[in-house]
Order: sequence, then structure tokens, then C-alpha cells
Amino acid sequence: MQRNLFLGVEAIGQASIDAGISGVYAYPGTPSTEITEYIQHSKTASERKIHREWSANEKTALEAALGMSYAGKRSMACMKHVGLNVAADVFMNAAITGVNGGLVVTVADDPSQHSSQNEQDSRYYGKFAMIPVFEPSNQQEAYDMMYEAFEFSEKTGLPVMMRITTRLAHSRAGVVQKTTKDENQLRLPENLMQFMLLPAYGRKYYQNLLDKQDWLTELSEKSSFNAFYEGEEKSLGIVCCGIAFNYLMENYPEDDCPYPVVKIAQYPAPKEMLIRLENECDELLVIEEGYPLVEELLTDFFGKGTKVSGRLDGSLPRRGELNPDHVAKALGKEITPDWNSPDTLVGRPPSLCAGCGHQDTYKALNEVVKDAGEGRVFSDIGCYTLGALPPYSTINTCVDMGASITMAKGAADAGLSPVFAVIGDSTFTHSGITGLLDCVVEKTNINIIIVDNETVAMTGGQDSSAKGRIEKICEGVGVAPEHIRLFVPLKKNHDEIVKLMREEVAWEGVSVIIGRRECVQRLAKMKKLNKSKK
Repeated sequence: MQRNLFLGVEAIGQASIDAGISGVYAYPGTPSTEITEYIQHSKTASERKIHREWSANEKTALEAALGMSYAGKRSMACMKHVGLNVAADVFMNAAITGVNGGLVVTVADDPSQHSSQNEQDSRYYGKFAMIPVFEPSNQQEAYDMMYEAFEFSEKTGLPVMMRITTRLAHSRAGVVQKTTKDENQLRLPENLMQFMLLPAYGRKYYQNLLDKQDWLTELSEKSSFNAFYEGEEKSLGIVCCGIAFNYLMENYPEDDCPYPVVKIAQYPAPKEMLIRLENECDELLVIEEGYPLVEELLTDFFGKGTKVSGRLDGSLPRRGELNPDHVAKALGKEITPDWNSPDTLVGRPPSLCAGCGHQDTYKALNEVVKDAGEGRVFSDIGCYTLGALPPYSTINTCVDMGASITMAKGAADAGLSPVFAVIGDSTFTHSGITGLLDCVVEKTNINIIIVDNETVAMTGGQDSSAKGRIEKICEGVGVAPEHIRLFVPLKKNHDEIVKLMREEVAWEGVSVIIGRRECVQRLAKMKKLNKSKK
């Protein structure tokens, strides 16, 4: 067996290859991005011709992965937590159709919002959809779970969610690799109506899903990933979920935790283990990364009023990423202050890269907005969102992918004029096109500025689906060609850019203004790569 030093995301990528996947589908989103990138750079994946191209968004990714499952092959869809919101439609319905080939949905949550709009907990989606959820506590477990997840998916006939967090995704540990399995043969579903959710079929399939719930709980009880650890001190019982198990054990480096512990890494939660813990202990502490899912769940399991502590009662912080000190405090242990911790360092706000074309776009836009008044620039998710900060302070909103155009439309419908929507090239093809279509249909008075750096810059420079297509897409949707305007965001072009924007503000209708200049980081990266090839 080969031993590797893997990031959590790399362990998941390698395990999926070793488990015999035929395709990975994803949209870049930190902290999930490197799973797909690892597979893209894998020699084995290349030799096997595993599908590993980026999708336009998370919904199209999961739908394509489900289509590969339909054909009997093993597939994986990867996304960050907010990406699952985009894919929620197919995610919920895939639980009802079930799978043919094994299907794993890998979702990377981001407690503390290191690079996200929120810190939602994807385990709730798994519970909502009533499908199995795996939550590894370390890199080896992440590898082992992913290696088994496709077979488990085929065994249960359901998609499986793999839920990880930033800390696991981007930390490194030794991982023992297993033998690589063959890919599945092409095989259509025995029931060719399995994926047909007309009500007559859907009601039956939904009942099948309900009928599996007790079995799924039984499988969790027997899972090697869930464990009950004995402890002599019964005044407290501890429940640890996923990576939170490490936070507990770092407080007991000799593996001498005196309390009984239930470690949960596979859901539905192992009910009998939890009831046993409650029967043995005076009170319970639940340590889980994210929302208090298990903490809330325990009130349904227990009938004798055992006190349950955790994130709800303040024993652990209600928001943000946990750490061993948080757990130590909840256990009543003394904490030595860490003067190198993030809480004691002076914050350094992020900023646009030196030479970035977005700077020139915002300087011109600020001059135009000054004529109309502040508070009318709606923006989106990307590195250009940094335009909210000084010295630009240009944009006023950032809610979700594609919302710049639709929120600006709603404000225009309310009577605000002029309004501006700033959106990146990749975000535009991810979920901005439909908003543009709404504007065209209703002849909204709106100025849409597409900041096109020809890449998915914020997540590392992946290829953008929009490259070379934006003007044709806008014209195809119905924007008048004379109001699809292009400029090059450079300091020397400032007066020209301001003039162009003012001309479009004067136009009563849908304007699309495209500022196109290659990302400076991507450009430097490609120059370095080309130089190394010589």
C-alpha cells in the first residue's frame, strides 16, 4: 500500500479515482476547488479518460453527475456549501429518484466564513433530503470514506453526501492508499422510469426513501466510522462529530480522555449509541463544527431530561470555527493564551492585486456614479467584490451568485435610476444570464458591467465558461448589439471609459458594458509556465 502526504481535498480526489469513478463535475468554490484540480492533474485520471472538466454552475454539475449515474457509472459532484444552495433542486429530487451507478456529492463547508458569505451547515441538507452523510475526522478517514462511499451509494440506492470543512480540506496528513478499482461498465437502470418524477412515480419513490430510513440508521449503528469510547468518569458524556473529534483529543494527547465519547462520522446519527451514552452519563456535551444539528437531535432521542450542552447554551461559541481551546474551556480546563492566535493579530484587509483591471473599472464607475448619487451599484461574488472596500468603496451589495443583476432589476422596478450591476465573467455564465433575460423581456433601465478577466480568478485561475462568448450570449438573449459596449480597463483609457458609461446611462434600456483585460495573476502564472517549458 502506498503512503502519501495529502491535503484533505487531495485524499478525497485520489480516493474517488481509486474507487473507480468515471467523472467528476464541479464549479470552483473554496474550499472544495482542489478536489477537481487534483483529479484534473492525475496521470491515472488522464489515462482512464475520467471526465474532469468544470461545469457552468453547481446545478449543472450535479445534474450531469446524476446523468452519469443513470448510465451505471460512478460519479462525483463537488461544491462548496453555498454551491449546494444552487444545486438544491436536483439534490433533493435525486434522493427520491435514487441512483444507478454510485453518486457522491462532496460539499465543503466554511465555518468562520474564511472565503464565503455565510457558514451554513450542509448536514442539514443531508438530513432534509434523508440521505446518508459521511463526515470524516481526518485525512485518512476522508480517503477511506470516499473509497467506500460509491459502493455504499450503490448498496443503498441513494446519493451519498461527503461533508468536509475548511480545516480538513486544507490541512495535510499521511494517508495510506488502497488498490485502484475498475470503472463500472455502462449499464442502464433496470427500471427505465426510475428517474421519472411524474407524480404517479414520484409518490412511490418517495415512499421507498421513507422506507429506507430505519435501515440507514441501522447501517450507521454498525458503521466502522462511528464509535463508542468507554470512559470511567460518568459525570459527563461527550458527542464529537467529524473533525471536532480532533479538537477533543488534542486536549488529551495521551488518549486518556476520562469521559465516555461517541464519535459520529456517518449519518443518520447512531441512535442506540447516543441513548446508551445518555443512560450512562449525568449530562452531555456535543462538539460539532457548524450548526447544532446533533445537539438539537438529542432532545428527540432522550426522554428523561438529561442536560445537553454545546453551541446552543453557550458552552461552545455559537458561530465560527471551533478549536481545541474552545473545547478545553467547555471542559473546564485552563487555557494558556496564544499570543500568535488570529484574535491577537492586527487584521489586514484584502485588496485588489496591483495592476488589476478592476481598479480602473471602479475608478471610472465612481466618477459616473458621483453624478447620480451613491448607493446604486449592485455587485456579485468574485475578487471584484473587494471594490466594496477603500479606496474604491464603489459597490453596495453582495448576496449570492448572480444576484447583482436581479437585485439591480428589482431596484429599477422600484423606481431607482440609474442602477448598475457589476458581475464577473464566470459569475455571469454561472447564474447571471437568466437575470439578464428578465431585464431584456421587461425592457428594464439597467447598466450591467461585466468585469471580464477571462478566468475564475478568485479560486485560482480556472478556465471560465464565458471566455470568448459574452457578446454573443448577450446578443442571443436579446440585448441590442449597439448597447453591448467593450472597453479595456487601463489607466490611459479612463476618460474614454467614463464617456462610454455615461452614454449608456443616458440610454433608457438594457446596457451591457464589458471591461476586458486578462487577470494579472493568471497572466503572470502563464508566463512562468511557458518559460519553464522552454
